[in-house]
Amino acid sequence: MKTTLMIATGACMVLSSLTAVEACTGISFQAADGSFVVARTIEWAGTPLTSEYNVVARGKELVSYTPRGRNGIKFNARYGFIGLSVVNGDFVAEGINEAGLSAGLFYFPHYGSYEAYNAQHNDKTIADLQLVEWILSQFSSIDDVIAGLQDVHVVSLDPSMLTIHWRIAEPGGRQVVLEIIDGKYNIHENKIGVITNAPSFTWHLTNLNNYVNLYPGVAKSQKWNGVELSSISAGSAFHGIPGDVTSTSRFVRAAFFVATAPQRPTAFDTVLQCFHILNNFDVPIGVEYNPGETPQDMPSATQWTVVSDLTNHRIYYRTAYNSNIRCIDLKSIDFGRVKSGSYPLDKDKIQPIEMIEIK
Repeated sequence: MKTTLMIATGACMVLSSLTAVEACTGISFQAADGSFVVARTIEWAGTPLTSEYNVVARGKELVSYTPRGRNGIKFNARYGFIGLSVVNGDFVAEGINEAGLSAGLFYFPHYGSYEAYNAQHNDKTIADLQLVEWILSQFSSIDDVIAGLQDVHVVSLDPSMLTIHWRIAEPGGRQVVLEIIDGKYNIHENKIGVITNAPSFTWHLTNLNNYVNLYPGVAKSQKWNGVELSSISAGSAFHGIPGDVTSTSRFVRAAFFVATAPQRPTAFDTVLQCFHILNNFDVPIGVEYNPGETPQDMPSATQWTVVSDLTNHRIYYRTAYNSNIRCIDLKSIDFGRVKSGSYPLDKDKIQPIEMIEIK
């Protein structure tokens, strides 16, 4: 018990250091063939996240941490899944299960508020950082998740930590945002297909009205007092779109890119489109720190980007250290027999370079 509490507390100390350095952005698309794809970045500019991909077999017993140790709810995985974790292998930030259900956590500082921890409810208590693990291991649909939430108590491992909200999506194209405010579950249907961080999801939707003037293409010419004014660059019709890395600006930018991107024919084409669009949300390591305070051992604050094909049950990722896209095909895994385990996203933190020989 003491060892597990130290592990959880250590992870919390690292995670609670997140202030202005969290900047996750999520997008989604439906391909012309009906396939549904969700994607996201995960940023953390303080230290390397020690991220892993986790293989969880069907039937594996899982246990949640509480503020007092690893003594929360116990549950056996009904569905096998692949999850990408941060800091601790139990803290799955994004993943997909063998039924095609996807879930991911996004930081939600200052706006979420969970119920207070009560040790008498330990057998039904789950840490917010393990909610994705619980969702992926237990459910195959959003409605089942919503029903299951009524039977658990979601708490923080440390009251000083930032709160979280979640995106949950299913292969048919439905996705919701779950936010816990004043201890109550708020479920928002996510038709815009975008998620970032605070403020609340409904606030972000309202804020989009401030950008109704944006449209794709080239702005139309005008005359001002007889003076002809015309565009000097392609893309001038969305001049003024916010380009900073705040969550509010990223939501607007992501929503515009999703709304204006052409529908791709297949799931794989859509996966590649997601990676291209999320290139626009890479956060350079220097922009979030005062001069002289920037960490020197990280190539980017965007530590990894992941795209999940919910229809074909595939998860793709690349990292700050290796921009080559890697893929795990869940349909090739026998989750009834596979061995559960955690593996680093990068075996070697070196970007492979293909040398071109010219003779």
